[in-house]
This record gives sequence, structure tokens and C-alpha cells, in this order.
Amino acid sequence: MKQRTVNQYLKDKYGQKIYKIAIDGGFTCPNRDGKLDTRGCIFCSSGGSGDFAGNKNLSITEQIEQGKKRVESKMPSGRQGGNNRYIAYFQAFTNTYASVAHLRSLYMEAVENPHIVSLSIGTRPDCLSDEILNLLEEINCIKPVWIELGLQTIHEKTAEYIRRGYPLQVYDEAVRELKKRNIDVITHIILGLPGETRADMLESVRYVGESGVQGIKLQLLHVLKGTDLEMDYRNGLFKCMTMEEYIDLISDCLDILPDDIIIHRLTGDGPKKILIAPEWSADKKRVLNELQKKIILN
Repeated sequence: MKQRTVNQYLKDKYGQKIYKIAIDGGFTCPNRDGKLDTRGCIFCSSGGSGDFAGNKNLSITEQIEQGKKRVESKMPSGRQGGNNRYIAYFQAFTNTYASVAHLRSLYMEAVENPHIVSLSIGTRPDCLSDEILNLLEEINCIKPVWIELGLQTIHEKTAEYIRRGYPLQVYDEAVRELKKRNIDVITHIILGLPGETRADMLESVRYVGESGVQGIKLQLLHVLKGTDLEMDYRNGLFKCMTMEEYIDLISDCLDILPDDIIIHRLTGDGPKKILIAPEWSADKKRVLNELQKKIILN
């Protein structure tokens, strides 16, 4: 059995292509507000990994409507209209880092929209209290909820360098609690973090594959303008992978992942206006074409 891409999984489930709308719920992060740190993770831009998300000054409904218009503007005229369905992706910063009452109001506004089939919520494993987990379970009974956990690496030395702010056992516990509530988990791994060997990266991917999560996002390390990572890069403390090295690594990652895990991302792209390196990653179409030549997914 081949691994399935998220696009194929959604088409199989809903009988049509499903699009994602990235939402900014106006959150912050314990790595930003002083609870853990004020600098954020070393690689994180000022947008909190939500550089492509909507405008936080708009309501959730307004962001969904804007997102629909952006998606449909790129479609052939025959595919535009009310039949399209979407996932509301709470993307920017830590999207469970607020009171239960506030989270309920934002999530419910999204799930009550008839064009939304599911929620995808990006967060940290250390921002999932019992009360929040119970809320997510409640919402999951209305429409499916995906929780996207930013693990990035299983290696504590790297985690300390990138200022992740929690140990690996916190991730393990979050996955256990989410699985108890039948909530799907998607884990983010960054490939190419400074100081990590190919074996280190594959170890992280293997660990995630064995942790029982439903999906994985494999993300190329991007050096973005204004981050502390940019300073280390300019000081020559590390080099980014070449495209050939990255594609070979992705192939090895897929070889060790379980067949039933859903592949949500194989690369990702940083905003071109703040991308420092690797420059080759700015040509997303070329990268995806090269990946397609090397890797067979259904």
C-alpha cells in the first residue's frame, strides 16, 4: 500500500477536492508573551508561522469568505460557486492558547459555517489542558477536528537550540490524550535543523510514525528574515540542504513511515519577501515536480 496524500484522503472521504483556508485567530504563544520566552522559536517569523493566514482584525466568518474568494479566483469558471468545501485552518501562533470560552466562540463560528467540513488547529503540545481537550472532543462530535502539533524534532539538544520550550514526553502525553478522544493528530517535523545529521532527522520521522498519529507534515527548514536563525546562518554556523539532498531525504522518510499515515506536506514554502535560504525553495513548482519524479504517492 502506498502512502496517501492529504488531497487524495479528502477526495476519498468527501467525494470532491477540499481546500484549506488559513485563519489568524489573533493568538499569541507562550514563547512570545513571556510565559516561556519572548523571542519565539529561533526559526519563527513575526507572523508566527501564519504568514499566509488571514487578517486577524477580521472575524472568522469574514476570513473564511475572503479565503473562499482567493481560492475560487484561481479556479476555472465552471468550478466556482457554492459546491466547494473547505477546512478552516487555525494557523498563526498557538491556536489553543486562550480561555476555553474564547476558543469555543472562535471554533464554533468556523464549524457553523456550512462551507466548512473540518477544523485544523495548529498548536503546541504544552497548550492542551484537560478543559481544552474536552472542548476539542465536543467540537469533534460536530465536525472533524485535526490537531497539528509542532514537534519539529525528537532530539532534546536541538529542541533547546530552537527554543521549543517543552520536553519530548509532553508531546507523547498530548498524543495519548488526543487519541483517547478520537481526535486526529498531524505532527510537524522540520528537516535540516542546524546540528542534526541525516540519521537524526530520520530518527525523528520514525518516532512520529510509530507514535500512532494519523498524519505528518515534513517541512524544509527555511531561514527567514528577522529571525535569530538568520543571524546564525549569516555567521556561517550551518548550511541549508541542496534540493537534491532534500529530495533524497524525503524519499528515505517515506520509506520508514507506516503505509496508513497521511502525508500532509513534503516541503512547504517560506514567504518570498522574507526568504533568505535556501533560495531554490522559492520555486515551489519546480520542487514539487522534482519530488514527483522521485516519489510515487497516490
